[in-house]
Amino acid sequence: MHIPKSETNQVNILSFSEAKEKSTSNVYDRNAWLYIPDFYTEYRYVLGTRGQQPVICIGINPSTAEPDNLDPTLKSVARISAANGFDSWLMFNVYAQRATRPDDMDLFCNERLHHENLLAFRELLAIASACGCKPVVWAAWGAIIEKRSWLMKCVRDLNDLAEQVQADWVCAGNCSVKGHPHHPLYLKKDEPFHEFDIRRYLA
Repeated sequence: MHIPKSETNQVNILSFSEAKEKSTSNVYDRNAWLYIPDFYTEYRYVLGTRGQQPVICIGINPSTAEPDNLDPTLKSVARISAANGFDSWLMFNVYAQRATRPDDMDLFCNERLHHENLLAFRELLAIASACGCKPVVWAAWGAIIEKRSWLMKCVRDLNDLAEQVQADWVCAGNCSVKGHPHHPLYLKKDEPFHEFDIRRYLA
């Protein structure tokens, strides 16, 4: 369980660039994992595995997962990604604040944290594009997005970046009555991806 110590505007937050440059941990295999920042703290930009054909999975916000210590959600992400033919996965989130219970997230969007999170997403799109195909972005935030009114605006900003590289959006499982993409945790391990109409969803 991760309960935030405070609102993130009271936390010393490294920019995405600083977090990459500061990477010094020898605890995990850097050839196998991408982890930024590479130490456990109140926020996380990226956690993923390295490969030639990654899928970018987007949840709402990170919890306790770290390299070689995945939580149940990330274990499900790994299984479903592999079942759909991807050799790696990159876990990203609409908002970068760690909070096991989404109710504990910031009441208001920390614009600086959101800005740095967008820079992280831009880099993940570049990594996924390097395979020679259009990036595949897996919408996986569930109805939890309703926890804060400003989270949908964050998704719009992410899609603006995804559209610049013509990324393909997918989801797994049935969407909710309100159209929210299914959270990965309770899906079958071989649940197939299908197209997610992000423009219609945001409209």
